Amino acid sequence: MMLLPDTPETASAVGRIIGQAVAPVFLLAGIGAFLNTLTGRLARIVDRGRAIEPLLLESTGADHDRLVREINTVDQRMRLVSSAITWTVASAVLVCAVVVLLFAAALIDLHAGTAIALLFIGAMVSLALGFFIFLIETRVAARAIRVRPALLTHEADEASGDG
Repeated sequence: MMLLPDTPETASAVGRIIGQAVAPVFLLAGIGAFLNTLTGRLARIVDRGRAIEPLLLESTGADHDRLVREINTVDQRMRLVSSAITWTVASAVLVCAVVVLLFAAALIDLHAGTAIALLFIGAMVSLALGFFIFLIETRVAARAIRVRPALLTHEADEASGDG
């Protein structure tokens, strides 16, 4: 493994490598945007959990039971989003490794095509897992924010003039 000489051909090869690395770099930008979404969502979930805690400590009866269910849902959502973040960060790290190997392979004449392909496959699988876990979390959130039937009935009674 010897470094390639610093020649115009080498500069041209580096230019080609940079061209090849552009797609993974754009992928990293997309992963970063997704991570931003996930961390923002996690922050809102944590805020909701903090808001529920004092209410839970002061509640009794049916309200207490409802708040226990809600704090359990918040905890489940925090775990899901944290897991999605972990898999998405793993994907970003693997994409970075792909870019590094692209450059290393050209600079030191390393035959790393299989390693690059496997790392890229791993990055896509990790990203897919992050997206899938995010989908699950959004489903849990949607189920959790459905309006309680008792509230709907009360609003319907008021609207009809019976309340």
